[in-house]
Amino acid sequence: MIFGFGNSAQHREVNAHELANMLAANQAMVVDVREADEFAGGHIPGSINMPLSAFQPSRLPDSGGRQLVLTCLGGKRSGMALDKCAAAQASVDTHLAGGFGAWAKAGLPIER
Repeated sequence: MIFGFGNSAQHREVNAHELANMLAANQAMVVDVREADEFAGGHIPGSINMPLSAFQPSRLPDSGGRQLVLTCLGGKRSGMALDKCAAAQASVDTHLAGGFGAWAKAGLPIER
């Protein structure tokens, strides 16, 4: 599914089970844009924390050929981060539909 946020950039969404399958197949890397205290309270296993408050597309990690997928708690902040990526002409265009909340609701593993 594709949604536009803010400046009308187009963002792809994957659902929690799609992301879990991508991670199991080593096809994705997750970047969580929640603040450090939220991240410490629980996050998708193996995800990297890059809070939106200091988010810079130029500092995104090398994904090693995997698809970068951004997430937050519900999808708003990851959409904002994707807007920043689009403005910087970064190739990142995907985030988790419903964010970490959807991941937890789906009963998928959580790392603390």
